[in-house]
Amino acid sequence: MIAVAGGKGGSGKTTTTLGLARALSRRGAPVVAADADWDLPNLARLASATDGDREPAASAPTVIDAIRPDGELRPDRRAPTVLAAPDDPGDVDAGSVLSALAETVPDDSPTLLDCPAGASPDAAAPLRVADRCLIATPLRRAALRDAAKTAALARRLDCPPLGVVAVRAESVPAGVEDLLGCPVLGRIPPAEPEPLSATSVRAAYDDLARRIVDAHGADRWRVA
Repeated sequence: MIAVAGGKGGSGKTTTTLGLARALSRRGAPVVAADADWDLPNLARLASATDGDREPAASAPTVIDAIRPDGELRPDRRAPTVLAAPDDPGDVDAGSVLSALAETVPDDSPTLLDCPAGASPDAAAPLRVADRCLIATPLRRAALRDAAKTAALARRLDCPPLGVVAVRAESVPAGVEDLLGCPVLGRIPPAEPEPLSATSVRAAYDDLARRIVDAHGADRWRVA
């Protein structure tokens, strides 16, 4: 389970979650991408929009749907299984739900969590559950400072960073790895208005997936 985290809203977490999920799926992995940002959920909406639909499917399963005892989660190897945030989470504890999700997903299925921004208890919940995190950040000075705080929080919660994804970046300057204490695993080029539709962005996420699989997942996830 990999938490896709970042310092603030707009840091590229949701786009990276979906872009990486699709890239891993293209390698044959049965990927689950779950929205852990219940206050500002948009993973399912982005998935639907980039599939050609402007609204999420009414039947899209939520994270809570996936852990109900009467259901069985069987991720498809042809496309990521996208789990939306709960429609009305009420007093449901996010940490408990995400822990149950970790037990529900098959061992050979990589799970990506689209995290809330910042360092609040809500942002900490997926970091407490995930095995590792991936830091998504633009390369602006303020964004990098916030990303460094997120990386430090993740380490305190025993969710060390796999590395950094530099989003909307033409190049990566020296010093980023030292600042964040982990390697830069990928650079996603700018592309507007729909980056996930751009060939260059898709290729960048394919390269990111290759790096992660080579380092951490080839045997466990049984992918090429």
